[in-house]
Amino acid sequence: MIYLSPLQGITDYKFRNTYIKYFNCVDKFFSPYIRLSNKKEVKKSQLRDILPENNIGIPLVPQIMVNNPDDFIFLANMLSGYGYDEVNWNLGCPFPMVTNRQLGSGLLGFPEKIDSILNESLKNISIKVSVKMRLGLNQANEIDEIVPVLNKHNLSEVIIHPRTGKQLYKGRVDLDKFKEISKLISHKIVYNGDIVGVEYYKKNIEQIAENESIMIGRALISNPFLACEIKNSKTFTIEEKKQIFREFHDSLLLQVQNSLSGDSHVLSKMTNYWEYFSLFFENSRKVFKQVKKTKHIKNYERTIAEIFKNNTTSR
Repeated sequence: MIYLSPLQGITDYKFRNTYIKYFNCVDKFFSPYIRLSNKKEVKKSQLRDILPENNIGIPLVPQIMVNNPDDFIFLANMLSGYGYDEVNWNLGCPFPMVTNRQLGSGLLGFPEKIDSILNESLKNISIKVSVKMRLGLNQANEIDEIVPVLNKHNLSEVIIHPRTGKQLYKGRVDLDKFKEISKLISHKIVYNGDIVGVEYYKKNIEQIAENESIMIGRALISNPFLACEIKNSKTFTIEEKKQIFREFHDSLLLQVQNSLSGDSHVLSKMTNYWEYFSLFFENSRKVFKQVKKTKHIKNYERTIAEIFKNNTTSR
C-alpha cells in the first residue's frame, strides 16, 4: 500500500480531490495536522480540511498534533464524531517552531510523557490510533526508549521517517536503524522518507518495507505519477505525462481560484505548489523562477502554458 504523507499548506482537501481524480494509485491519505489553539479551538481552515463533505471518496486519516491527553481525547472524539475510524498522532514534525513547544518530534526525548499520553487517551476514545514519528529529536537512538512504550499500547501502525528532527530533511535517511527498529516494534511498520523514484525504491526500500506499506511525501508532489510507477499499474509516454500533469494542474488551479479571492492569494498558493511541481522538469530552477515572477493570473496562465510546451520532463 502507498500512503500520501501530509505536507502543511500543500496536501489539503483541494489537492487530495484533484490528485485522486487523475492519479488513483494512493491507498491512504493523511491530512496536514490539526491542533488546538491556546483558546482550545480548531482553526476553521483545519476543520474545513477534514469535513467529510470535502473528502468524498478519499480514504483519509486525520492527523493531530498534541502533547497532552486532554487535547488528544478532545480531537480524537471530535474526529470520531465526523465518522473517522482512525487518527494519526504526529511525533515527527521537525521544525523548531513546533519542537520548541514539545510537539511533533520535540516529544521524542520524553518517552514517559508519550506513555502517559497514550495510556490516558486510549482509555477514553473509541477511534484507532497510529503514530507517525522520527528516530529522535537530536539522536537516532532516542527511539530505543520509545519502542517499549509503543509496544505497550494498541496502535494500528507506526510510520517511521528514519531521520532525527534536527536533520529536518537534510542528510541521509538511516536505513540500518530503520531495519533494526522494525524488528523490535510489535506493530505494523510503514516506511517514510526519501523515496525519490522507482529505482531508488527498488534498490533501497522494497526489501525493508514491511507489509509492502510505504509513505511518500515531497517526491509524490513533484512527480504525481510516482505511486502508479511503483505499483507498475500503468506506463506513460513523456507527452502523456505532460498532458495529464497539465490537466491536473489546471483542475487544481480552478479549485484554488474557487476557494481564494484575489490574484495575490491564488498566486501565492500556486507558487507553493510549484516549489515541488518545478522538480518535474529538467530545468527546475528556471521553471520555478518563471512562476515566482508572475504577478497576475493571466500572466501566470501564459507562463504555465510555456513551461509545459517548452520544457523537458526530468521524470
